[in-house]
Amino acid sequence: MSGQYLISKETLLLMADYNIWATQQLGVYLKNVVKDDLYRDAGLFFNSIFGTLNHLLAGEHYIWYVRFAQNISPQTKLNTTIETDHVRLLAQLESKSKNWIELIERLDDVTLNGNLNYQTTTGQQKCLPYAATLLHVFNHGTHHRAQVTAALTAMGYECPVLDLVYMLVERHS
Repeated sequence: MSGQYLISKETLLLMADYNIWATQQLGVYLKNVVKDDLYRDAGLFFNSIFGTLNHLLAGEHYIWYVRFAQNISPQTKLNTTIETDHVRLLAQLESKSKNWIELIERLDDVTLNGNLNYQTTTGQQKCLPYAATLLHVFNHGTHHRAQVTAALTAMGYECPVLDLVYMLVERHS
């Protein structure tokens, strides 16, 4: 396959909307989790639920969003603790997830079908298809929310069902 991917602005808006919805759904359940359980090592890549949520905040909003919106390559580490308070962390994840809608709505076809040039957090230069890389951001969030729900389930907590189809059913029924 060539480097060209046909990803529409509408598809990206759907994924950004899903990202907001899934973040909100997960947040409702996380507010009922005992604080110690949020911070304890759950065997996740970023150790705890709290560490994983901070990774989402750092990666999605303090690294990728800045790359897309400001054409700057922050050197923030992927395991950086951006927010030390879990309540404020959840609030930031939810509020910042809405920024992607505005960014995508402003995209023109040239940008959408072009490339994103950036520097990784380790200093490597990259040039990737813009729309496909933006799609990665939403897929990445889905991946880590799934890790969080698996950890919650293992701890005996109830979890939201975060499949995209549930958002569609909720909005189209």
